Parts: sequence; structure tokens; C-alpha cells
Amino acid sequence: MALLEIRNLSKFFGGLAAVLGLDLNICQREIVGLIGPNGAGKSTVLNMIGGTLLPNQGQMTFQGEDVTKLTSHQMTQRGIARVFQENLLFSSFTVLENVRVGFHLKSGIGPTNVFLKTHSYRRQEKVLQDKALQTLQFVGLAEYAHELAINLPHGRQRLLALAIALATQPKLILLDEPVTGMNAEEVENMLSMIRAMRDERGVTCIIIEHNLRAVMGLCDRIAVLNFGKKIAEGAPGEIVENPAVMEAYLGTEEDVT
Repeated sequence: MALLEIRNLSKFFGGLAAVLGLDLNICQREIVGLIGPNGAGKSTVLNMIGGTLLPNQGQMTFQGEDVTKLTSHQMTQRGIARVFQENLLFSSFTVLENVRVGFHLKSGIGPTNVFLKTHSYRRQEKVLQDKALQTLQFVGLAEYAHELAINLPHGRQRLLALAIALATQPKLILLDEPVTGMNAEEVENMLSMIRAMRDERGVTCIIIEHNLRAVMGLCDRIAVLNFGKKIAEGAPGEIVENPAVMEAYLGTEEDVT
């Protein structure tokens, strides 16, 4: 059984079909790329999977449960995390505090325990602190634990956003252009980190990325959207040779002449 099953998923904005009739299966421990020209509907798909947009029709099943109408918070509780294209960080918090926020989303620490600082609260806080440090070690940011998030360069801020997502203990992470704005060394570091998440932590990933070289080298499978419809799906080598994909990106001879 697939980890995530998407059937006939559609989203309309007025009379415009941003996504139309999408079918897609995501298996456990897969890294799946979602590519296509600007305006193809990729971000809308991620928004629906993440719960920030409700589809107009279709169904999404995650680990056997119908999650079609769940909110983003409920999706996080089910094990779906999102890393946005923008670095959404608590800029005045330290790197460590940012990651602890992610862990608190699933900690189960009630407001009474926080207010009274009970023994249970103090014990759980110590556990969360240790887990946050381990997560920073995993993504290579342990030495910056007490640095303010705003002071990190862009590449490390992207890694911090990834660490916050990992702190929610996801089964599936949605990555929106994870290597945008990075230099070659930062790109390779991020790609290695995504592979490590899959290989060492068993996390499944869906990735939107305009850096096609990065996508082709990273993903097990790629789905291509154009004008809201899936036009191709397969291994990277198959996608590169697909005439419909080449036409979507480059146009036809008639378009050029």
C-alpha cells in the first residue's frame, strides 16, 4: 500500500483549473520530484497535500486514512511536514529554540504543566532539548545552536527549516524549492541531507524544484505537470526523453517559428 494515495485531485480558482484530475501514489522511503513550467500547478498540489488548501474534488489517503479535508495542523499531527520556499523561522529565537518549537507540536505538554512548571514538564523539556540538539547534529548545525536564526546565512537557514520539519517527526516531508538561492556547495549539501533523511530516518519526500539537474540526480521518480494536468511520470531517465515534457518546457517548432 502506498504511503500517500491521490485520486482525481482538482483545485479551481474561479473558472481556472489550477490542478485537474491528478492521480499520484507516493511509496514509503521514496524521493519524488514534482516538476513543470511556471504556473503548472505544483505549489497548489503541495498546498493541498499539506492542508493549506482544500481540494474541490478528489481524495487523498495517507497511511490508509482519508485526509482530504484536514487542516495543516492536523496534517502535521498525522506526520506530514512542509518546508516552504521562504525561510519561515522565528528570527529572534536561537537555532536551538527554533527546533524545540517543532518538537513541541507533538510533545503533548499541556498549558497547565507549562504554567506550573511541574516535574513532568521539566522532565519532558530536558528530553526535547536533547532531541533538538540531536536533530541539529544530524543536519550539521549543532555548532550554531545558540546563534540567532536571523544571523545564519541563507544555506544554513534552509537547513534549519529542514531541522524544524524533522522535529515534528514526519513520515512525509513536502519540500518547496529546497535549493533555491544556494551556491553549488550548498546545493550538494542539501541534496545529501535529503538522501540521509530517507536512508537514515526513513522519511519520504515530495520535492518541487526548478533546478532540474538537482531533481534528476536526487529523485527516484518524477511527475510532470503542465496547465494543472499530469503529463508524464517515471524514472528521471524516462522523463528526460519524454517528448511531452520537452514540449512543455521548450515548446513546439511551431511555437519557435
